[in-house]
Amino acid sequence: MAIDYGRKRVGFAVTDENKIIATPLKTIGTKDVFIFLKDYLAKEVVEVIVIGEPRQMNNERSESVKFIDPFYRKLIKEFPGTKVDRYDERFTSKMASQVIATSGLKKKDRQSKELIDQVSAVLILQSYMQYLKNSN
Repeated sequence: MAIDYGRKRVGFAVTDENKIIATPLKTIGTKDVFIFLKDYLAKEVVEVIVIGEPRQMNNERSESVKFIDPFYRKLIKEFPGTKVDRYDERFTSKMASQVIATSGLKKKDRQSKELIDQVSAVLILQSYMQYLKNSN
């Protein structure tokens, strides 16, 4: 599972059992994240939760990590039996917008911030899986 964490909304993506392709799951309000995760993790097997880590062009952590770090710590505390990794999310929102723009969706649907959050989570998860595959 991948999470694109934002101050207002959180995008989720998951992968199939064989870890071949990431797909969008859901976008929810930030305040409801832990309620959603408790319910989801009680029903589904999740090997790892990957959280996007925003970085700048020079590879330093971006200013927005001040919002993500507390979320990351709470996630580890709330779900101690679940592995949590962080993964570089540079350009995912921009790439998500480009993917959506070329998707053939109607203009109104393409402008959905919820869809951008989900596609960003998909890109984070797909990149993470590719990284693991290349590391082995």
